[in-house]
Parts: sequence; structure tokens; C-alpha cells
Amino acid sequence: MSTTATTDRHDHTSARPPASSLSHRGARLLGRFIAMHPGPFALAVLGGAVYATATVGLSVVFGRLTDDVVIPAFRGSVGRGAVVAGTFALVGVTVMKVVGIVTRRWFAGMSAFRVQRTLRSRVIDRYQELPLAYHRTKPTGELLAHTEADVVAATEVLNPLPFTTAVIVMMGLAIGLLLTTDGFLTAVGLVILPLMAWLNRMYGSKVEPPATLTQRRIGEVSALAHESIDGALVVKTLGREDAEVERMDRRADALRRARVALGTMRASFEPAFDALPNLGITALVAVGAWRISTGAITTGTLVQFVALFQLLAFPVRLIGFVLSDLPRSVVSMERIQGVLDEDAGLETLARPRPLPAGPLAVSLRNVAFAYAGGKEVLSDVGFEVAAGSSVALVGPTGAGKSTIAMLLARLADPTRGSVRLGGVDVREAAPGELRSAVSLVFQESFLFGASIRDNLTLGLPYEDAEVERVARLAQAHDFIAALPRGYDAVVGERGVTLSGGQRQRIALARALLRRPRLLVLDDATSSVDPTIEARILQGLRHELDATLIVIAHRVSSISLADRVLFLEGGRIVADGRHEELMAYPAYAALVRAYERRSV
Repeated sequence: MSTTATTDRHDHTSARPPASSLSHRGARLLGRFIAMHPGPFALAVLGGAVYATATVGLSVVFGRLTDDVVIPAFRGSVGRGAVVAGTFALVGVTVMKVVGIVTRRWFAGMSAFRVQRTLRSRVIDRYQELPLAYHRTKPTGELLAHTEADVVAATEVLNPLPFTTAVIVMMGLAIGLLLTTDGFLTAVGLVILPLMAWLNRMYGSKVEPPATLTQRRIGEVSALAHESIDGALVVKTLGREDAEVERMDRRADALRRARVALGTMRASFEPAFDALPNLGITALVAVGAWRISTGAITTGTLVQFVALFQLLAFPVRLIGFVLSDLPRSVVSMERIQGVLDEDAGLETLARPRPLPAGPLAVSLRNVAFAYAGGKEVLSDVGFEVAAGSSVALVGPTGAGKSTIAMLLARLADPTRGSVRLGGVDVREAAPGELRSAVSLVFQESFLFGASIRDNLTLGLPYEDAEVERVARLAQAHDFIAALPRGYDAVVGERGVTLSGGQRQRIALARALLRRPRLLVLDDATSSVDPTIEARILQGLRHELDATLIVIAHRVSSISLADRVLFLEGGRIVADGRHEELMAYPAYAALVRAYERRSV
């Protein structure tokens, strides 16, 4: 577990794009979201437009009711017809407003959730496409943060957006009515709007850096939490609970400070957003009272005017809400886009070559491989394996055995040289066909927190008889049948309810179920009892219709192979049967060390 120092000094002073750049990026982001699912968004905007029209209509109704019903009622001269007409108008416009609200909220939520689903699917699909080298450099918690926290933050702006778009209708109608009602009062009220627009612009430029920092801190906390939980056994056995709590405290405190800084920024601007419209209304009431006293307008006109101005102030305030969320959305989407733009590294031909039927011959020619930023793990490795035969790869730790297994399954491409299966370069084969033809079983067997049957079939429609056949071949059927629910027993996350040897046998059965034409076992039976391992390998030799490559340490496993390839320092230094290679001093010393270790 690595401990990363938390440095905040440079986080707030990092270069940031100007507000205009943020506006442009935000506009492109919103357009991109809308284009993903335009139908629900359009219906949400329509609902917002209905609401906006009804809201403006209500201000007109209030003004008419004031002049035709309220004031005459105080004088005792209100007519029944005016009351009935006013009631119907009020109820009708209110119902219209409610319909608009329901339509807008329903489809705005639908639009946001569909965009979230699309983004999550794209990110997960990209994770599957990216090479192992990418996953080795990224903490799992950070990858989870991209699919959850970043997706939610990026799309939060979508919920108020249909209303924000629809209030253009409200503002147009309201300004038109204001101008036709009283130009003098309109001039007084509209002085406030440029001030609010200026505040919005200033806020957008200042809030981006703390929003960026907050999203990064969320990823850091998520990564550390995942690491601590995943390594719970190590933490507990080494008594590192207090140290892990301290690490989490530091990261959580850094996240707290970032969020407080963001909240402080919002808190410093929001009172101004709230105060400006109220100041405008106060000024309007004062000037309006003077206009009433001069006979220029009626009381109902002033009521209508104040209501209309509130309508104008609210859309600008709502736009402020959108702008306050926009920096965080832009930052989160750029983090997601960073994943989507990652180079998959493994190119696929437009017209891939098919692999031949039956067991696949293996050919490595002058293969070299180096991990990013490291020295070569393999140097000029070359060997041939006949179709249907079995080969054992033997060598000390770090010799490159697992790297060869990875190249055979095309989890990475060689730095130079070629890897061929059935005479076809793996770079020219279709990825789907390659995955179905090559099965790779590792020493660390990953099982899902599901039933044994689901772990074997992975949701594919295999017959029960076929599932049981491969389980018997992997020497797993007996212990599975002894479980309370047999093949329907749930094994828990990562298969924690099973022993290491049991997990390895289930992983082997899972690989055999796909009827591979090349099976690569990378220490895949190291936790299995030697007698059971011998039965597994004997069964594979007699029943497996595939080429078999075994990375092994036990002499019993090595001696069963047709040939042994001895690797040392990233090169094949000896090739032959086990008995022949015992004359090679380095090989003999390694095998004897294996024997002593297994005693």
C-alpha cells in the first residue's frame, strides 16, 4: 500500500482557462448530453414552456382580479360574473401550470438518468477495451469514481436545464408585458438584470478550480477506501488498522477542505443573487406607488408588474443555479472523457483473419516485451508448439513466463516480434474469436459473488450435463456436490467461502467449459493437492482437444508435458524433455529447489 502525500499548495494556483472557455466547454457539454437522448429532453422543455406560459398568465390574472374583484369587493360593488370568470381563469391557468410542472420534472429526470446510463455504459465498455497496462496504473477506487461520482456530477446540470431553456419563453412574454404595461417601471426593473448576469459570469470563472479539486479529492478517497477494504486481511494481520484510519483521515480531511472551499465560494455569491431581485422589487414598489398616486397606473397594474418582475428575476436566478453546477459538470465530464480518449493500444484489422479449426499451433518469433517505463522482460524469445501437444514453461520468478501467457491471449502486444496461433498473427485475428479460442487460467482465481453455476457459465446457456462434465475434469464436482445447494451455492465476493484450491478448480472448469483450442495454465493448480493436481493434468492430457501450455513448479506437473521450455532472464535457454533438461545445471538446481519447497 502506497502513501501519497497530500499537497494542496499548488491545487488552487494551477492554471485554469478563462470564463469564456468554460462557457464554451459547458455549451458543448450540454449539446452533447441533449444529443444523446433528445426525445425526453424536448418533452421536458415543452413542459417547461407550458409552465412558463401559465406562470406569466397567472400574473395577468392576479392583476385583473385585483382591479375587477379585490378592489371592487372593498367598495361593495363586485359583480358575480367577475368572480366566476376570475375563479375559472385562476383554476384553469393553475391546472395548466401543474401539468407543465409534472411533464417537465418527469422527462427532465428521465433525460438525466438516460444520459447517466449511457455514460456509465461507455466508460465500462472502455475499461473492458483498455489494456492491462492501463489498469495497472489506475487505482480501482479512481475507476469506480469515474463511473459513479463523476457521472452524477457531470449530469446534475441536466435536471434544471429544460426549465432554464423554457424560461426564455417566460422572459420573452414577461418583458413584452412589462413594456406594454409601463415603460418607466420597466426601465427601473431591468437595471437589476445586467448586475445579475455579471455576478453569474464572475461566479463561473471563480468556481471552476475548487470544483476541479473536489472531484479529484473524491477519486482519491474512493481509491483509498477500496484499497483498505480490499486489503482488509493484510491490514488486520499486520495490525495496521490505526495506520489505515490515519491515512483515511488525511484524505477525508483534504476532501472536506476542498468541499468547504467550494461551499464558501457558493455561499459568498448566493446571498447577492437573492438580494438583487428583492432590491429591485423594493424599488419598483416605491416608484409604482408614486405612479399610482399620479394616476398613471392602477393598483392591479402594479401587482401585475411586480409579479412579472419576479418572473424575470427567477429565470436569471435559475440560470445562476445552472451556471453554478456547470463548472463541476465540465470538470467531471473531462475526467470521464479522459478515460474515453485513452488509447486502447491493441489495434484491430478491418478484415481480421480467421483462426483454423481444431487445436492451435503456437509460434513465437523473436518476441521482445517491456512494460511501460521498464526494461525488457522478454528478449528474442522464439519457440514452436505443435497443435494438440503440451508444453511446460519453467523458470525462476521474473523470467517472463506469465508475460508469455499474457501475449498468447493478446492481453498485450509484443514490443517486437510476432505471436502466431494456428499460423495467424494474433494482431490479425478478430478479438472475439481469439477470446473464445484461448483460455488463460491464472494462479489467483477471481470468482464473482454469485452461484457456482453462474461463475462457470457467466450467463451463457450451457447444458447442466456439460457443466458437470468440465467440473469433473477439473476435479471440482465432488466438493461442489457436497455443498448445501450444490452448483447453486453462492460463493461470496471473490469466492471467499471456498479454499484456494477449490477456487482454482472452479476457474479451470470455467475455462474448459468454453472448449478452448489453446489452454494456458499459469500456476493455475498451485493451491491444489498434488494428487488431485496429477489427476487434473492426466485428465487434460486424455480428454482435452486443445494445445496445452502449463506454467508449473511441481515436478509432477512438469514431467507430464511433452516438452519443457526453460526460461532465464527473459530468454529460453533450454528446450527438451524434463529428463533431458536435468542435465542442465541451472534447470536441475531450480527443480530441486521446487522439490524441497513442496516437501
